[in-house]
Amino acid sequence: MNTEGIFSLSLASITFVMTVIWGGPLLEILRRMRVGKQIRVDGPQTHFSKLGTPTMGGLLVIAPVLVITAVLNLVSLVKPVTGRSILLPLAVLMGFAALGIWDDWAGLKATRKGEGLRARYKFIIQVLIALTAVLVLFFAFDIHSVALPGFPRKVDIGLIYIPIGVFIIVGASNAVNITDGLDGLAGLVLVTNFMAFGFVALLQEQVFLVRFCFTLVGALFAFLWFNVHPAQLFMGDTGSLSLGALLGVVALMTGQWLLLPVIAIIPLAETISVTLQVLYFKWSGGRRMFLMAPLHHHFELRGWSETQVVQRFWLVSILSGMIGVALALL
Repeated sequence: MNTEGIFSLSLASITFVMTVIWGGPLLEILRRMRVGKQIRVDGPQTHFSKLGTPTMGGLLVIAPVLVITAVLNLVSLVKPVTGRSILLPLAVLMGFAALGIWDDWAGLKATRKGEGLRARYKFIIQVLIALTAVLVLFFAFDIHSVALPGFPRKVDIGLIYIPIGVFIIVGASNAVNITDGLDGLAGLVLVTNFMAFGFVALLQEQVFLVRFCFTLVGALFAFLWFNVHPAQLFMGDTGSLSLGALLGVVALMTGQWLLLPVIAIIPLAETISVTLQVLYFKWSGGRRMFLMAPLHHHFELRGWSETQVVQRFWLVSILSGMIGVALALL
């Protein structure tokens, strides 16, 4: 492993320790503010014991990532933005995190308790942030291509890159949000996804992006310290929306976004299960394709324990991440 790889892994370890230390005070703050999880009435009854568990846990990941990345890139922050700057993923992370905080808070405090912002308003804001990010990628960073496994050069796709990029960022954001339904599930999947794209960035010698990905990996491992079953803290939309969008941005920055459905196969499967459930319900006049959507609830109702679902989904995620990195090597 080269020096950059060693440094990035060390950075992940440092971030883990710092985030675990920050976790205790954050938990106390959220408990004092009574920022507690709301549970779907129609969800699995085993989940009612989670009612009131602190949410907005995405702050546990986001805060140290912002601080550490800012320190590491202090010099570049005061210079003109050139090339593949880490400023863009930081901005997307903060933008979607702000939306997630708003949504989580609305779900806790508004009259429509537990539901958060209306879906159409949330979607419009997501599209606007994603469009801004993609325009920066296209015009400022001159990124408008896709890497094809087995081909030595990336293929320039021109202006069609813009709607595709917006779709990837918004789609990844919502896919991770859907996946965030069991203790440890979204966190473990995201660890695997960012680690895979971190190795892809390492192959491309994108130094800042490698460091950023492994900083996230360290922070996510620390989040899992508090989120594994039985969870003391939930990610909430604060974390799932922002980290999902960030995953889409990282995939676009590497040019290997065709591998995103492979590497992030669990969020993809969860999203497809919800889509198929809704379409089949309308087409069949009320019948269901799955016992419950998203997919993790279907397997719970089939008799798998929550821990079994999470562990088996994570195993699939690890395998798909390995396949994705292998395809990037072609």
